Amino acid sequence: MARKPSSTLSALSSGLPSSSSQSQSGKVVEIRHAGRQNLRIIGGEWRGRKITVATVAAGLRPTQDRVRETLFNWVAGPLPGARCLDLFAGTGALGLEALSRGAQQVNFVDLSNIATEHLIEHLKHLPKATGQVAKVEQMSGFDWLRNYKANAATSFQSLTYDLVFLDPPFALALLQDTLKALWESQCLATNALIYVEQAKPLTDLVLPDGWRLHRSKKAGQVFYGLISRLDR
Repeated sequence: MARKPSSTLSALSSGLPSSSSQSQSGKVVEIRHAGRQNLRIIGGEWRGRKITVATVAAGLRPTQDRVRETLFNWVAGPLPGARCLDLFAGTGALGLEALSRGAQQVNFVDLSNIATEHLIEHLKHLPKATGQVAKVEQMSGFDWLRNYKANAATSFQSLTYDLVFLDPPFALALLQDTLKALWESQCLATNALIYVEQAKPLTDLVLPDGWRLHRSKKAGQVFYGLISRLDR
């Protein structure tokens, strides 16, 4: 996911107030200064490719290379052929990395039209494998999960997800509510893994019965980890 560590495209699009953001160096910067930066895919078929992304807010950052490297080492076994959901996609760093490493499908969801338009354009120029699917949808993550739950009630063949990326805007503290909505949506496959990222220890998260924080690490001011079922 793509927002470090506070205000993001989604926050701006929804009209939520934000006046500053914190860079990876810890310096507080104004969020009104847009710019561009390169996102480098670090593994798989697209390894080494650089994609220029627009940073509408100075606080918008792709997940750090070292964090992505650790995450995809953790999920290297189950990732090929997996169905993935990048729920606060932003620049699409995590979902693109998953596709590069052999995921069968990635659904990118973000509230910002600028973020989703950039993702659609980038995906046109990245050579996908036969049968590989990438879908980009502009809406809030909560609306997407509510829609999934409503549609699943009337469908016998609802698509479930093996790997979900949750890196919502840090300043909005959405992770706990997003996890709750995710469980309730019933979009998870039996052996699903959920990647989470936030600005405070993951041990503070309240998980449903039968789930656990399987792995966790800290990189600078970012806490990240994987949630899985106890019996996995």
